[in-house]
Amino acid sequence: MRTKTLLLFAALAVSLCTALAAERDFYQLKIYHLKTAQQAERLDDFLEHAYLPALHRAGISHVGVFKPIAVTDGGLLTYVLIPYPSYDQFAALDDRLQDDKAYQEAGKAYLLASHDAPPYDRIETILLNAFAGSPRLQLPDLTSPRSDRVYELRSYEGPTEAYYHNKVQMFNKGDEIGLFKRLGFNAVFYGEVVAGSRMPNLMYLTTFENKKSRDEHWAAFSKDEYWKELSAMPEYQNNVSRNQQLFLYPTEYSDY
Repeated sequence: MRTKTLLLFAALAVSLCTALAAERDFYQLKIYHLKTAQQAERLDDFLEHAYLPALHRAGISHVGVFKPIAVTDGGLLTYVLIPYPSYDQFAALDDRLQDDKAYQEAGKAYLLASHDAPPYDRIETILLNAFAGSPRLQLPDLTSPRSDRVYELRSYEGPTEAYYHNKVQMFNKGDEIGLFKRLGFNAVFYGEVVAGSRMPNLMYLTTFENKKSRDEHWAAFSKDEYWKELSAMPEYQNNVSRNQQLFLYPTEYSDY
């Protein structure tokens, strides 16, 4: 009887954890590293006509595709942000794509590319759990032409795991997320990196109508009284060892 009771409690605990996990998005950020304009053109064609439509058929909406505003030392890059309602959906995607005949046909030039003419150099993948304080992806409320928009992807690395969790807490319990929302930063997501080349790490994406709007928002942020109070709290000191900023714009076929 005791064994059955313990097994029942264990099953309930697993069910509860699964339910809690499903309340937050699971993100995949794919970064395509390219060497030539021809690769970039082939990738765009694949993403627009094969990959995004297949993701939509799989029930994955609001897929973002972005490119750097300025040329970087890393060469040609394309960023694809995929939001999943759960980890399970992410894990099942590859099998689903293999069974999607429309995807296989539309993406043939990319999927069956020759070894001596690959459509990219490498693919980098970063996996993230959405913050508890911002559990779902939010579409930005912007009206400017896509070519004018500035999407700012920030990466905050912590010196240790403990400092990293402290910075996440600063966003959630310290309500740094609420500050961004109050100031109109149009944040798309906040995520805890669970797998990537730089860890411990968190990332978030804010969006603006243009460069002028971006600069004005950050000027207001730095002058905000709540930010001054929050950033001065002793418990939130020294929790970022590296802050990387990437300025992106959405492609015309991106979902937002």
